[in-house]
Amino acid sequence: MKKRLVIIGTGETAELAYGYFKSDSPYEIVAFSAERQFVTKDVFKGLPVIPLDELAQHFSPSDTEAFVAISSTKLNRLRTRLYNLCKGMGYTMASYISSKAFVGFNTTIGDNCFILENNTIQPFVTIGNNVTCWSGNHIGHRSVIHDNCFLSSQVVISGFCEIGENCFLGVNSCVADNVTIGPDCLIGLGSVIAKDVKAGSIYKTVYSKCQAVSALDFYGLDNE
Repeated sequence: MKKRLVIIGTGETAELAYGYFKSDSPYEIVAFSAERQFVTKDVFKGLPVIPLDELAQHFSPSDTEAFVAISSTKLNRLRTRLYNLCKGMGYTMASYISSKAFVGFNTTIGDNCFILENNTIQPFVTIGNNVTCWSGNHIGHRSVIHDNCFLSSQVVISGFCEIGENCFLGVNSCVADNVTIGPDCLIGLGSVIAKDVKAGSIYKTVYSKCQAVSALDFYGLDNE
């Protein structure tokens, strides 16, 4: 028998989580839930939407697990708050690990993690609780990703790194080996981190400026 699962959230991330869990996990999704003030519809994806304060009355923590499907909003604080709330209600928190991800030997992955396709997680990696790894990341051997982090896509974390709690790493950012990033950091897309980063830091690249020039003119071609 499949395990019963309630997805916390009714937004884009929740809809994606529904698709991933439904097609590639041992769970049967039985309902969605959200805090009462954010319940705007009774049904989502053909399933009931239950106010979070009533959830245990309908789906007991004794036979149903939960998954908080929230993005990196407010540097992961919203997802973390709801994760802690569900844990406090007694729910076991499910993780999704894509069958198309590579997970090496002697790795540890916590609960309420969302690890999508084409992630490479090398041996001896530790991933904490409530961590999202979007598609196509590389986490090098012996690295540690602490709780509540969000790795977007094509992030490369080299070996022996440590990423502190609540960090966000943007698309195509990369971290050299033996680097420690403190908690609560925002690493912007395309950033190259080659030395330790203090807690609460923001790193961003200087983005390319778009010049409105026709490609045909640039290459000296006529428009025939």
